[in-house]
Amino acid sequence: MKLLLPLVIGVLFASGTYLMLQRNILKLVLGLSLIGHGANVVLISSGWIGTGQVPILGRDESMPFVDPIPQALVLTAIVIGFAALAFLLVLSLRVYRDLKTTDVAEIKGQKG
Repeated sequence: MKLLLPLVIGVLFASGTYLMLQRNILKLVLGLSLIGHGANVVLISSGWIGTGQVPILGRDESMPFVDPIPQALVLTAIVIGFAALAFLLVLSLRVYRDLKTTDVAEIKGQKG
């Protein structure tokens, strides 16, 4: 498990970076989404303790507790990331309908 999380994080960041370097708007949006998911996994793994228990009163205080702050941050980041993804997808759909292309270089050359 200790090796699996860094590998998943690395794959998410690498594939997100690769997609962001493409010339297609949809690949750019998906790359941003993958990098956001990678950052969420980094935050979750920072608060993870292998033998930790749930931070609820009345439990055994001799065992370490899992930190709930990264979980709350990731929950907020998921909601914000979903809203940003929805906005970017609608924006890219609008660009495609107006300019009939998803190539960034062609969009940059268009005069509105």
